[in-house]
Amino acid sequence: MGQPVNVGVVGCGAISAQYFQTIDRLPELRLVAVADLDLDRAREAVRPYAGVDVLSVAELLADARIDIVLNLTIPAAHAEIALQAIAAGKDVYCEKPLAATAEEAAGMLRAAGAAQVRVGCAPDTVLGTGTQTARKAIDDGLIGRPIAATATMMTPGHERWHPNPDFYYVPGGGPLLDMGPYYVTSLVTLLGPVASVVGAASRTRAKRTIGSGPRQGEEIPVTVDTHVTGVLVHTSGALSTLVMSFDGAATKAPNIEVHGETGSLVVPDPNYFDGSVLVSGVGEGDWRTLPVAAGYVEAGRGVGLADFASTPVGEEPRTSGSLAFHVLDVMESLLASAHSGAAVTITSTCERPPPVNLTQPVDQR
Repeated sequence: MGQPVNVGVVGCGAISAQYFQTIDRLPELRLVAVADLDLDRAREAVRPYAGVDVLSVAELLADARIDIVLNLTIPAAHAEIALQAIAAGKDVYCEKPLAATAEEAAGMLRAAGAAQVRVGCAPDTVLGTGTQTARKAIDDGLIGRPIAATATMMTPGHERWHPNPDFYYVPGGGPLLDMGPYYVTSLVTLLGPVASVVGAASRTRAKRTIGSGPRQGEEIPVTVDTHVTGVLVHTSGALSTLVMSFDGAATKAPNIEVHGETGSLVVPDPNYFDGSVLVSGVGEGDWRTLPVAAGYVEAGRGVGLADFASTPVGEEPRTSGSLAFHVLDVMESLLASAHSGAAVTITSTCERPPPVNLTQPVDQR
């Protein structure tokens, strides 16, 4: 008790820097070792952090010091690395999505259950003050019974800024699998699990051109849908309309709106931890900003890992594998509906994660 949880990280790509910064400032976590197929990249990634070992993947998974493996590999490798970590008897926390397919993710959870280890998964942005303040407003009855929501993400595509965007345009990527976890996880946090979906999708072009970095100008193939839309029917009866696109220039639509019988909420961008929550009641006309009332204050990527690590054994973590699996199942079913033209019943479910009370940042080490 009182000792930090030792973390080993597999994958030192672009997102790893944000995790390393958060781990470094949270006393309940300790970064012990990292691994990457490119050892030079791994060394450069942890250069600011003294005492962190750079190992091969096999060495890291075999390291008896490590309690949790933080899996920051590309989506296509999530299941492979997670299964190896589970076989080594270690808890696993994955970057989103949980796996490239729901079938792979189900195999991970079965293996974890058999090995009596835990699986957690991003996104953890829903634990910040933005989504949690909105959730508290809903739970407190501020807008009455929720009846509908809209969630919109519209961008021309990540190849404009990412130097190696290939994985965004292969299975496990696309706007839905890449950005959808933020939005669907937020919708489940706000409104509860999903019972069925109906969707439609399109793909505007077969190739994309890299816009930055050493590969600038190179064309990469597109093998996934790049505009996905649909309706999620929550078990509560609320209906969420979802639009996820790599084909739009811009949008003025709120990232998420929730509409209740007596009012409506504007929920901040679920890709971030904070942001203003706006409310307007029936007949009010104007929007007013709610005070911050719940969530981790000044959170960064990795706060969900700390929340996961500190959840007592036997309790469901807020960033649980079952939540991530349900979100992946919803997204995969939405794509299946888009291709079949028929509504799809969601066979999985999950508990609505417990709320986060307003929690001030801890002192840095």
